[in-house]
Amino acid sequence: MLTEIFPFVFEINATMIAGASLWSLALYLSLSPLKQWVIVQLNRWFNFAERSLYISAKEFEETRKARESQNAFYASVFSIIPFLVFGGLCNFTVEITLGGSWAISIGILACVGCGVYELGRQDGQS
Repeated sequence: MLTEIFPFVFEINATMIAGASLWSLALYLSLSPLKQWVIVQLNRWFNFAERSLYISAKEFEETRKARESQNAFYASVFSIIPFLVFGGLCNFTVEITLGGSWAISIGILACVGCGVYELGRQDGQS
């Protein structure tokens, strides 16, 4: 089906997708202050961009609570994208330097290590 639309062939490597996902999860866990900053900035941008869609201030104020809740949800979902990009870069770097067989193993180790770090960081804050 895709070959009918595109004149070239997509090769989907399951190992690359799994490794990039593991690395992005590790980065998402370990960089939680950056994650919160990205969520706040996306939420601000969504709220600003949506304000330009309304002509009357009354209509804008009537639906504000629902829209801000929806924008907060979208911001938290879209905050994953930068971590997926950097996770893919980390996975690519590991595959180039150590080989493809190490990409998943080191991704799992990074997830466990970053999970333990995040638990310790949260315990230290409370």
